[in-house]
Amino acid sequence: MTSSSSAPSTLALVPGKTEQQLTFPGTGAKVETDPTPGVAPLFARDSALTRAGEGYYTWLDHIWSAAGCSAPVRLHGQVLTVDPHTGVVLSTLRTSLLPDGVIYKACGNRRATVCPSCAETYRRDAYQLVRSGLAGGKGVDESVSTHPAVFATFTAPTFGPVHTRHVRAHTCADTARCTCRPQPCHARRTIETCPHGVRIACFARHEPADERIGQPLCLDCYDHDHHVVWNNQAGELWRRTKQAAERHLNQLARRRGLPRVRIAHGKAAEYQRRGAVHFHVLLRLDGFDPDDPTAIVPPPDGLSVEDLADAVEHAATAIAYTTPGHDERPAGWLIAWGDQLDVRPLTLRGDNPVTDAMVAAYLAKYATKGTEVTGHASRRLDEATIDQHADRNGTHTQRLIAACWDLGHPDHPGFDGLRRWAHMLGFGGHFFTKARRYSTTFAALRAARVRYRRAQDTSQEYAADAFDRQADLDDETTLIIGDLSYAGSGWKTTGDALLANTAADQARQRRAIGREELAHQLATEPIAA
Repeated sequence: MTSSSSAPSTLALVPGKTEQQLTFPGTGAKVETDPTPGVAPLFARDSALTRAGEGYYTWLDHIWSAAGCSAPVRLHGQVLTVDPHTGVVLSTLRTSLLPDGVIYKACGNRRATVCPSCAETYRRDAYQLVRSGLAGGKGVDESVSTHPAVFATFTAPTFGPVHTRHVRAHTCADTARCTCRPQPCHARRTIETCPHGVRIACFARHEPADERIGQPLCLDCYDHDHHVVWNNQAGELWRRTKQAAERHLNQLARRRGLPRVRIAHGKAAEYQRRGAVHFHVLLRLDGFDPDDPTAIVPPPDGLSVEDLADAVEHAATAIAYTTPGHDERPAGWLIAWGDQLDVRPLTLRGDNPVTDAMVAAYLAKYATKGTEVTGHASRRLDEATIDQHADRNGTHTQRLIAACWDLGHPDHPGFDGLRRWAHMLGFGGHFFTKARRYSTTFAALRAARVRYRRAQDTSQEYAADAFDRQADLDDETTLIIGDLSYAGSGWKTTGDALLANTAADQARQRRAIGREELAHQLATEPIAA
């Protein structure tokens, strides 16, 4: 920021409570000395600091729950405190009396490209959810750690040859930053051409950032229609596969004279570079208690992790079905898994390279991703926006979107979901799902976070009643009813966004550095007895 004074800047790096809080405000606040005449200030003068005056730190406390959000939702109206027994309104809080006259709520978007802060919260919750289903905790009994479990990857079939990067044996420490020498993409002794005159061969050894990876060798030969229909049906294919695996295990249990068993799962969907989804699934074998069907009980001793892996492989290869007919394909499309099935046993300890923490982090990472890897990222499409993204003669992604739009015409019942999910290349399922009895829930984790935040000593003026507010929350002696309406999205000024986001971003970085340092110490220092 340009200033006429030669004195150093008085802007603090991080907004918040410090021993210098009466002197140093947060980053981006308009508190420098008089600006140079004729030079516009970097931020609008109507910032949170100038609006709040001495209540600036009250504003920080007010927006802290949504501080890192890229586009928080602004709500206005009133919040009522009601006695649940008599219905009497005990107090009324109008948002017009609050800083900025609104309540800020984080957008809650799970996609990292849309809102890094909310996506990080979602990723952490997903990690805890997956981990608790393997090792216990968060309301799940620790006995689940003894249940057989496998980690499986289900891929889509081929819809035509695409450019790939295949490494036979990785020698790198991190495959995400792989520097290994790959095999030639599509090496052929005899080079043939397709009916469209394109050579069906590629001798390049593609680098990880090569934009050709995932692109068809011939766009006109590639079956884009089958591709998007398969994406749209992937959720149903997974449902049938899990049912088949469970039936296979129960048939095996009956032959061995064992009681009934069932499978609980956690699943994350990921887009490949070609735009097809594939599933990373954690499957845990549980017993069944007929007196309490919701209970998580150990499976009988006569079934092992090898039996579970065999059941998954059997189901993946045996399950296939054909969709109803369509004008473009009267016989329907075959829906089945691809040949690249990978099933690995899980363990909490020992020499097995696939551990519970690794799987939990892996699934949580993909839970915050979407179609970005394909080069496409848009919101839901309609008649007004479809032409900006769809083209039957365009790029690979444009043809996939066009296939969704054309096949999903209302005249074709049963395929209408393709238009609704055209922006997702046909896939309309959740990116992270789990069995109801697998572990805890996102709602329970969010509720625990609310209780934790309300019990925190956020400032000196709140210290005296911090535990009283927690007791009120636990006892549920009052009912909080929000009579709120949507007032807009996003921060009111650029300065407000920087003030809030900078604090949250630096807090995330401090936590990340702390975790890395702790992991390093645990790996290098002996554990005290």
